[in-house]
Amino acid sequence: MEDNFTRQKTATLNITIYAEFDSKHTAGLLNKEPFAEEKNNRRLNFKAKDIGLVSMPKQSDMAIVIAPEENKEANILAEKLRVNSNPRLRIIDGYDNVFEKVSSIIEELEKAFEMGLTITDFIQIYKRNISQEKIGSQLSIFKNGIDKITLERPATPGDGIFMLTKEMAEDCASYFDTKKESYKLKKFVPASGAATRMFKFLHDFISDYDPKKETINGYINRKKDNSLQVFLLGLEKFPFYKEIAAVSEKHVVYPTADDENVREDARNYSFIKTMMSEEFFDYANKPKGILPFHCYGNLTATPVYEHLRESVAYASSQGQTHVHFTISENHLNGFLDSINEVRSLVEEESGIKISFNFTYQHKETDTLAVDMDNKPFRDEKGNLLFRPGGHGALIENLNRLDADIVFVKNIDNVRHTKMETIALYKKALGGMLVDLQGKIFNYLRHIENRDLSEDELDEIVEFAANKLSLDISPDFDKFTLENKFLYVKESLDRPIRVCGMVKNEGEPGGGPFWVKGKRGRVSLQIVESSQIDLDNKIQSHIFSQSTHFNPVDLVCGLKDYKGNKFDLTQYIDPNTGFIVYKNRMGKDVKSYELPGLWNGAMAGWITVFAEVPLKTFNPVKTVNDLLKAAHQKPV
Repeated sequence: MEDNFTRQKTATLNITIYAEFDSKHTAGLLNKEPFAEEKNNRRLNFKAKDIGLVSMPKQSDMAIVIAPEENKEANILAEKLRVNSNPRLRIIDGYDNVFEKVSSIIEELEKAFEMGLTITDFIQIYKRNISQEKIGSQLSIFKNGIDKITLERPATPGDGIFMLTKEMAEDCASYFDTKKESYKLKKFVPASGAATRMFKFLHDFISDYDPKKETINGYINRKKDNSLQVFLLGLEKFPFYKEIAAVSEKHVVYPTADDENVREDARNYSFIKTMMSEEFFDYANKPKGILPFHCYGNLTATPVYEHLRESVAYASSQGQTHVHFTISENHLNGFLDSINEVRSLVEEESGIKISFNFTYQHKETDTLAVDMDNKPFRDEKGNLLFRPGGHGALIENLNRLDADIVFVKNIDNVRHTKMETIALYKKALGGMLVDLQGKIFNYLRHIENRDLSEDELDEIVEFAANKLSLDISPDFDKFTLENKFLYVKESLDRPIRVCGMVKNEGEPGGGPFWVKGKRGRVSLQIVESSQIDLDNKIQSHIFSQSTHFNPVDLVCGLKDYKGNKFDLTQYIDPNTGFIVYKNRMGKDVKSYELPGLWNGAMAGWITVFAEVPLKTFNPVKTVNDLLKAAHQKPV
């Protein structure tokens, strides 16, 4: 009797399946256990209709329309469901076995229920192609936090960093030139970031400056804004000066006072407003890749132009070069215009054909945001909030490239001069990779055939330790011969990257370190400060002893010794992501950024560090960096 009062009422959720044919049979199967059994006071009830027999769909808790994309009746039906605000999924694959496809969807739905999510949540997640396991993993990370990594010691010259002299660089570059025609090369340029931070101090100036109440010099003194002072002193040296000045001069509001200092303030104020205004140039909201960085006579050059020049200088084979940009979808036209303006010029000068393509950050790499109680955060419409997973999400873009060797370099790391030096050291890193990869592939073929003696296997182990900086198990000598073969194969059969490192001169960012893993083994990794417990005095001291800095100068080998592409997602360390704090709708939220592209996303790669000259690293983090010698025409 008591059970009748205390037991909660079972909720029945009606799910309707719309298929091309045989839908009722599928519903009958699904209405049998375990799909339709009661769980947590919830029962699923399945109905089904053949698409061709439905004129007006009835409301249900969730509708699944499963038919090929070209099925017009299915598309019309899905639209009717949308108009009626019926939660729905439009499925265009798996229609040849509806029961199997719908079963997999329901299994995922059950997992969502177990995490306290709703059908609407599930549909939102499913449409992003994000698995429930990933959602569960992210919720667990928010709840339990992310362990900081443990630094063993900094990587230094002779201890993790190979010293690449100019003579060695020339030899490696020459070797690369002799081998490159056998490889499909690509240049991979992360370029989706907007230039917001590049112009932040100018945005602050526009927001806080009142020309009726103070002079610009007064503002600089009040705010101690040295950046604005540097910007104005170098104004005419910027590559965009003439173009913006021609427009801003038409909109200057001169004060009544006939004082040249006051009039100069008015001109400068108008210049900055014109540059930042959405009505005119809107620089802070454009991607860095299409902004003016350099001047070559009458040509105003963007980073896109510089990367095309670089690609023909070191990433070409068989008379062509391939450049891949990862961009934001809403900036596609801007990138297309920037490339088409200069592509033929670079091709004509170099004699090399340029092909290019773009990808966007995939929706399935977005991550769930939560509130400060680690509950999924919802917007004003009740929808889950997803945020981009950070640059670590680009491992998916890299994974989908069809290439043997890929050069990776950030969009803003370009310079006006020294192309020969840049090309030399890029090809040198490529030569190092080709040489090491050739040796590794040869060893792996012998290991596969088991045509090595134990002494020869020991020689390979010595190569792995000395040339690849692999930490070999201290128990290796105790292994059986067969287990030695298996151990060495597992250690060598993985993607490889050769990373250029520059001397540390105080730039913010990551660097090369020996990192201790959970099993006590150490490996070479590129580490950011946010990954380290800087409150730990020992870890903080090790971090401060770093001699080199990561300029994001990588050459990557993406295929194995049989010519097959590695699945790069298998070499990610999921425990090296970041929890970041943001504000949304006036509320604090937490979001998870995936392991960084060259940090945890490549943690399981074979990693080789080599020192390259500082002159090959010339990032533009703020607009004032364009005043540095690397970005100015030589006098």
